Amino acid sequence: QVQLVQSGGGLVQPGNSLRISCVISGGRLVSYALGWFRQAPGKEREGPSCVSRSNVSVYYSDSVKGRFTISKDSTGFTVYLQMNNLQPEDTARYYCAAGHYCDKSDMPWWGRGTLVTISS
Repeated sequence: QVQLVQSGGGLVQPGNSLRISCVISGGRLVSYALGWFRQAPGKEREGPSCVSRSNVSVYYSDSVKGRFTISKDSTGFTVYLQMNNLQPEDTARYYCAAGHYCDKSDMPWWGRGTLVTISS
């Protein structure tokens, strides 16, 4: 059974940085598309970032481009999201997801989410 275990998150002041991580285990694929999505209260879940199975393609939403960096470790089963210059509008619950492709509708495995709060 595929499991995604997230770590990191918390409360930081605007302008600061935070890194969250996610480890995938129990799957049969040799590689996964790994993405980060977030959902703020009252809003739809959106995808800040994703990296393809081959690591060739990396996607960022316009709202985080230039501030967030997604990466995998050498095994390909851990994904990180380095978030710099965080702003209050980045406050949300962040979820990691895994699948064959970087498409929210095509990523069947999800972490439980970790809360990121940006506030002074």
